[in-house]
Parts: sequence; C-alpha cells; structure tokens
Amino acid sequence: MGDVGGQKTLRTYWKNYFEKTDTLIWVVDATDRERLDDCRQELKGLLVQERLMGASLLVFKNKSDVSGCMTEDDIREGLQLDSILTHKWHILPCSAMTGSNLQEGLQWVVQDAKDRLFLY
Repeated sequence: MGDVGGQKTLRTYWKNYFEKTDTLIWVVDATDRERLDDCRQELKGLLVQERLMGASLLVFKNKSDVSGCMTEDDIREGLQLDSILTHKWHILPCSAMTGSNLQEGLQWVVQDAKDRLFLY
C-alpha cells in the first residue's frame, strides 16, 4: 500500500506504482465541487492503464462529515462511476479527520481480494 499523492507534478509518475495492483483507492474531497471534473478525467485515464486491468476501485468520499458536502450520488455522477464496466468499484463516505469508515473501506479491499483470489 502506498500513497502516491495527487499533485499535478506527481501524476506523471503514478504509472510507476501500478505493478501488481489489486485495488486502487481513490480519495475524493467531497467539499471540492470545482475539481470533480479534473478528478474524473484523471481516474478515467488511470483505469485504461494496462497494469490496472483487473484491479478493483474503492472510492473514498472524504470530508463526508462536513456540512454541505457532495452526496454519494453527486460523486457517482461526477466521476461517472456507473459507466465503469471494466473494474469492480465501491464508493464509501469517510472522514480522514475522525477515521469514520476507513476501517470498513480496508475491510472491503481485503474481502474483494479474497473473493477474486481463485478467479485467475
């Protein structure tokens, strides 16, 4: 597991970390509506990477505890998750500040890996 950061200057290096990736955990700031289009474009570009074929996608909707944040439906629509047919995906609200749902998200990752263990 590694955090490769989301700054634009680091994005060109992301592909160097994809070898043997089982799950991509994508963290979305649920308070930043203006960057959702950029977030969708970056995610779309990643999911076509050959090294990520077969990987599942966990989307953490971070800052879910902040009043007025985007809903899960807002994130689903903004990222166009329903159009992703090449990867199993799951969206989960969370808060990095309180730790809410972080454990549940990692449990989903582990269970997903177990479910796929004997499929190959």
